[in-house]
Amino acid sequence: MISPAKPRKKILFVQRDLNPPGGAQAVAVWMLEALKGLYDISVLSWGPWDCHRINDHYGTSLDSGDVKCTVAPSLLRHAIDRIPNDPWKFQRLVLLQRWARMTRRRYDITITADSELDFGCRGIQYVHYPYQEDNWAKEPVHIKQMGWPRYAGRLVRTRLRPWRVISGFSFERMRHNLTLVNSQWSAGRWKDVYGTDCVTVYPPVPGTYPDVPWQERDNGFVCIGRLAGEKRYEHLIDILAVVRRSVPDIHLHIIGSAVDYDRHTYQKVKAKVLANASWVFLHEALPRTELLDLVGRHRYGLHGMVDEHFGIAVAELVRGGCIAFVPDSGGQVEIVGNRRELLYHTDEEAVGKIGHVLKHPDIQADLRTYLDSRRTLFTTETFMRRIRHIVAEHLAETNEETC
Repeated sequence: MISPAKPRKKILFVQRDLNPPGGAQAVAVWMLEALKGLYDISVLSWGPWDCHRINDHYGTSLDSGDVKCTVAPSLLRHAIDRIPNDPWKFQRLVLLQRWARMTRRRYDITITADSELDFGCRGIQYVHYPYQEDNWAKEPVHIKQMGWPRYAGRLVRTRLRPWRVISGFSFERMRHNLTLVNSQWSAGRWKDVYGTDCVTVYPPVPGTYPDVPWQERDNGFVCIGRLAGEKRYEHLIDILAVVRRSVPDIHLHIIGSAVDYDRHTYQKVKAKVLANASWVFLHEALPRTELLDLVGRHRYGLHGMVDEHFGIAVAELVRGGCIAFVPDSGGQVEIVGNRRELLYHTDEEAVGKIGHVLKHPDIQADLRTYLDSRRTLFTTETFMRRIRHIVAEHLAETNEETC
């Protein structure tokens, strides 16, 4: 007699938004890709999501049969979305986690890739940076990172006060979650803020890059990222302009899109590109397939953001076979394996190190071999394998007493 199949475990996946673009969305959809077919998954999100758009942008193969989707009622969405001065969509997160706590007992586990969340029960949270301590208690870190005036932090805290009551957020319950982070650097920040341990799971870099031999690649640079001040594109152009004095055949491709919060930088970058139009090229909203092709056909990558939490753009460059130069800070250092030849503190140091590598083929060969050994760390296959193992292990350890 054939035994009836065991019912599949049920997952509640909480995410404000799954639609592209965005790094948090990328991690979320690839977590769903990893878990689909193994569990009954229900997604709780703020608004509808488009599987076709998600698959085209992130390379997943999700469809409406893989997960059940519940969204906030349209009247509630309309009311909350009309509240001004909420650039981080914090109110949405507050209401979704409250909703999740009300329904959590229907599920075996609750998961998010959005932020630190209080599920009311031990769950799994993938945290890109520990923001909530600042939202609730102190001057927000993101206010200081953007270089905004101190009154902006006070304004944000004032506007968040009523949402603290609505959320019922408990740091103690949140710290009880199994926390995943995107880099060892972020793990250190998490430990500093919350005093608990976490697990590093590098984000996935989807796509297949062309296999172009080094000799056939263009002797140029690629950099990737939103067209905003923290990415320091003007500095990158200046760095390579100096390098070109001794290596005049190099060029630069900038791949990125404008962001609403920093239109001023966007205009400055466009002007700088125009002033160097003979060797600097700007690609806005480049389709994913064309991005993969452009990266895979160039030798070098360059990144400018300081204290990047992980640096998915750097991982894309390494996955594509580029030798990538990055600031000596943040999680991006881990991507290039802490190779000192590739790390810089100042623009002058970047000029010196880039010029030295470009003039020595033997150093290039050594770096290529080393970086090639790290490429699999950032594949979707590696990411999905780790997520499946972590979720299965967590479910095996979880019981009603943990809630």
